[in-house]
Amino acid sequence: MHDAFQNYHPLVNFLYFALVIGFSMALNHPAAQGISLACACVYTVQAEGKKAVLFCLKWCLPTMLLAAFLNPAFSHGGVTILLYFPTGNPLTLESILYGLSAGTMIAAVMIWFLSFHRVMTSDKFIYLFGRVIPAMSLVLSMTLRMIPKFKAQMDTVAEAQRGIGRDISEGSLWRRTKIAITILSIMVTWALENAIETADSMKSRGYGLKGRTAFSIYRFDDRDRMALLCLGFCGLYLVCGVIASAFGFRYFPSIRCAVVNTVTLSFQAVHFGLCIMPVVLNAAEERTWKAIHSKM
Repeated sequence: MHDAFQNYHPLVNFLYFALVIGFSMALNHPAAQGISLACACVYTVQAEGKKAVLFCLKWCLPTMLLAAFLNPAFSHGGVTILLYFPTGNPLTLESILYGLSAGTMIAAVMIWFLSFHRVMTSDKFIYLFGRVIPAMSLVLSMTLRMIPKFKAQMDTVAEAQRGIGRDISEGSLWRRTKIAITILSIMVTWALENAIETADSMKSRGYGLKGRTAFSIYRFDDRDRMALLCLGFCGLYLVCGVIASAFGFRYFPSIRCAVVNTVTLSFQAVHFGLCIMPVVLNAAEERTWKAIHSKM
């Protein structure tokens, strides 16, 4: 499906991901974490389809379970003791729930960053920060671009090596190690050559010269203004909720959360509205296009 939110102004895209990722890391309330994870999954699946489902099952679910399993092995705080390990340390309900909370937070942030990488392309990043922090924005955009490019090139090299009988998954350990070193050597050479070519290309285009202008296709229209106002309201409202401890939740020494009332529910509702915003925008645009197509 086409991602309508990706066509919004880079400032709207960046502010949105800054808010959802920031609140995903800052809020430890189970409801807020569940909302963030669920909305991140729905948005990613809506935009990328089966690829996102495989990513969630392959990386995010094991991360959650691993955190829930490892935390009780090292943290033994909490008053609700379930059993004792052979070492004499207790296994507590609080440590299990805290581990699950940490895993949920990590999984949500991972999925949000997956969408961030897809939406916030290098040209958007340079457009926003090229004049403010030109060197840093260039380094960050090149780094974000280099990681998937390096992985794709490594898959290509590994496939080529497999085609001439050098499959890294077959043979003895010594043979596989030699093939892996060969692939690594090829990739290092490719990365160095790519860096030289990029530097020469930037120099030939006048990068760094005084008075050099930059072409941009981005325009800030009324749609972006409305989205920015909504993001500003949600961000300020949720900050007030954090200050008012509406998202308060304690795991140690005993589980305790903020009182559930109309005010705290309103903060959760605004948080849900913030996280689900791209899904709603995509669904609205799809419905508009279907209505237009039906009239043709």
